[in-house]
Amino acid sequence: MLEILKAILFGIVEGVTEWLPISSTGHLILLNEFVSLDVSSEFMSMFEVVIQLGAILAVIVLFFHKLNPFSRRKSPAQKRRTWSLWAKVIVAVVPSGVLGVLLNDWMDTHLYNALVVSLMLILYGIAFILVERRNADRKPTISKVYAIDYKTALLIGAFQCLSLIPGTSRSGSTILGAILLGVSRSAGAEFSFYMAIPTMVGASGVKVLKFIQSGVAISGLEVGVLIVGCFVSFVVSLAVIRGLMDYVRRHSFSAFGVYRIVLGLVVLTYFTIQALLA
Repeated sequence: MLEILKAILFGIVEGVTEWLPISSTGHLILLNEFVSLDVSSEFMSMFEVVIQLGAILAVIVLFFHKLNPFSRRKSPAQKRRTWSLWAKVIVAVVPSGVLGVLLNDWMDTHLYNALVVSLMLILYGIAFILVERRNADRKPTISKVYAIDYKTALLIGAFQCLSLIPGTSRSGSTILGAILLGVSRSAGAEFSFYMAIPTMVGASGVKVLKFIQSGVAISGLEVGVLIVGCFVSFVVSLAVIRGLMDYVRRHSFSAFGVYRIVLGLVVLTYFTIQALLA
């Protein structure tokens, strides 16, 4: 029961942080420092990524009609526009997909630690504040997600490559990049949500394959932890996505920048003290 309660906590953290520009992977790594699951290290490496599938399912549910090119309620023109949107999403995820496959093992070994997470939290927190100040009096040139062209989609995808570093935030890097490219916050956030579907499905597939290749057997408890974590992240994500879409229409991301800086400083201080006392 204790491990299931921990899985619920991990699901809540994932459901909240996957969509806010504050780094879900970073928060899960930090949470694991304080609330460790009684599972194998191989399973934990997979769990931290696969739990995101629950959050992705929330996007599919909330935007199903908009993303469904086969809907009978859509005209032929609307169906073509939906296919075009999917094509742009695929184009956008190619850069990070290629780099992710090539650098996955190296990043797992060298970057998944508290120091990297805390530094990235601070760095991109500052970036959010500076970008929002820069764009305070500027009007976006692209205000609707359908208006994003292939070039802009590819450039947003290039920004997503930054999220391969834990602590950066996939949604944060893509939304920040979209804003710099002249896309409105709401359109950038929505496109970021859509990019998450193939990105997280692909990343989860890689992690599951690595887990199978490790030869480590999965226990009944670990299956339960994975199911509970995914389900909770799905339910929490439903509420968070709705709330974020409403928030970005009226507010900037500066508050998230401040949060990232404060959290990064707290984490950096904590682990520095731990290292000195060790």
